[in-house]
Amino acid sequence: MFKFLAVGVGLLSAALVSAADMKLEDKLEKAMTAETRPAGELSRDRNRQPLETLQFLGLKDSMKVVELIPGGGWYTRLLAPVLAEKGELIVALGTSRVKNNIQGSKGFENNIKIVAEDSKMYRPKDARLYTLEMDSLGVKNADMVLTFRNYHNFDEVGRAAMNKGAFHALKSGGIYGVVDHTRRHMESDSRENRRRFDAVKAIKEIQAAGFEFVDFSDLHARADDELRYEVGRKTVTGNTDRWTLKFRKP
Repeated sequence: MFKFLAVGVGLLSAALVSAADMKLEDKLEKAMTAETRPAGELSRDRNRQPLETLQFLGLKDSMKVVELIPGGGWYTRLLAPVLAEKGELIVALGTSRVKNNIQGSKGFENNIKIVAEDSKMYRPKDARLYTLEMDSLGVKNADMVLTFRNYHNFDEVGRAAMNKGAFHALKSGGIYGVVDHTRRHMESDSRENRRRFDAVKAIKEIQAAGFEFVDFSDLHARADDELRYEVGRKTVTGNTDRWTLKFRKP
């Protein structure tokens, strides 16, 4: 009897987990097909694989999530409706386009909070990369911090500040997810790799900020990207090899 009871409880637990996963998946798919989403963003879904990426990183609809440097808001448009009911979305740094074009618009009236706006992120005169002057994002006890294809834009000081800000914003056990374009390991700077970054170097830098390395995914591995050309060149644009890394705050 106890054996059958244990099996029944196990099956029930599995069904509940499956239902929870399906609920998140349904919310993401609804956000991906929303009428308010620009056609240009829809066309990049197949390549960027947001559903699989966010599932790998462990997103839950009840999380407090910080998105760093959201740019035009490609991921913001997906995260905000998923988190609207039970969670919270906070965007930080480089937020001007989200503030002007998304926040307050239809479907995004009250589900995006903006902190640590553009003022401390800048490119010094004659510098190729941006830097960042920041001790804190002004956020505490976040469940997850995410940044997509931004790490390569910053100098060493800026990257350290970004990682420190993410660490301080997260609660213990919180997840830091980082995605960027792949550069060959230990390859020196050139005009062609200026928007690529060495994954091994990123791991070491993020670990130095106090994070534990959890996992990587090959979701965005692209065998036909030879890692030779600038990511904007027509032979690789929209199809770059990218690393997808997951870290945890102890």
